[in-house]
Amino acid sequence: MGDIIKMLLKLVLFFIVLGLLGFIGLLIHGTLTAYRPSEKISLEHKGKGSENLPDELVFMIWNIGYSGLGEESDFFYDGGKTVIPPKTNVEKNKNGILTYVRESNYADFILLQEVDKKSKRSHNIDQFNGLSKVLESFTSACAINYQVGYLPYPFNEPMGNILSGLASFSKYNPVENTRFQFPGSYSWPKSNYFLKRCFLLQRFKAKGGKDLVVINTHNSAYDSGGTLKSQEMEYLKNVLLEEYQKGNYVVVGGDWNQIPSNFDNNTFKKTEETYEQIPIPSDYLPGDWQWVYDETVATNRKLEEPYDAAKTFTTVIDFFLVSPNVRVEAVVGENLDFKFSDHQPVFMKVVLE
Repeated sequence: MGDIIKMLLKLVLFFIVLGLLGFIGLLIHGTLTAYRPSEKISLEHKGKGSENLPDELVFMIWNIGYSGLGEESDFFYDGGKTVIPPKTNVEKNKNGILTYVRESNYADFILLQEVDKKSKRSHNIDQFNGLSKVLESFTSACAINYQVGYLPYPFNEPMGNILSGLASFSKYNPVENTRFQFPGSYSWPKSNYFLKRCFLLQRFKAKGGKDLVVINTHNSAYDSGGTLKSQEMEYLKNVLLEEYQKGNYVVVGGDWNQIPSNFDNNTFKKTEETYEQIPIPSDYLPGDWQWVYDETVATNRKLEEPYDAAKTFTTVIDFFLVSPNVRVEAVVGENLDFKFSDHQPVFMKVVLE
């Protein structure tokens, strides 16, 4: 009996050591293969656009949620259960997004976030390529912000490989496409597996020798203390002010993972349940800069459970920021009832003065 107990103990010890070695191996692999982009990366764009930039322009922004976060979805990291959505759901969302974007080709600029190129979570469908095909008359550029060879979490259903980023489409020919890495990071080893937040800056030649600077941004989430957000916003502010001081036009759009400074986070509250969103400080920029959003249409929903129009908490975290020399003619949020993504599109019409 004693020999059997000793053998069982050795077997248990063997599996414990094996598990520890496997865990250490994953950490080593994650550290050695972690995506560590430099502060600025010059990118190529595809396609050929017009050289003649008009004064009147239409912009669209939309976080498409890698085609995996439609109305039927919840998400494990936000309190739900789903890790990898079924392929049928991803295909449904992808097709709906492609149709909607194709029908929105009257916009001059389309700025998208969470566009997967090759990720297990979206069944390795190249969404950037699909979008480029339906927007064949647009130029396109992609800035990677999530590149992980293998994400072992959650351990019962690992997320696996992820390759995703920001995608910017334009009817006009950019003279610059630069990926700017935001400062700040999570501590090791978490930093190996999280997004490397960035923004994609594109430059277009405008009237009077000026440039139009268009920025597609996706700021940090899961940052309850706001440390990462504040670092990112300070870095972005310096870039914005530098461009405006040169006399250039500046338009920023995307998923800020924050609410505008004067927006009430409970505007669309349906039940007593709520969740906090950090507001952008009211003195972030001089008062003649303008935050542009449609306060009547929510742009983001909670992902604890599938969307229920009667109770799901929604708010506004997708919007624009424009410099004082850009006049806003209209802004419209599009209510799609979160059918294809946990975010909704927003359109803005402006005039370069």
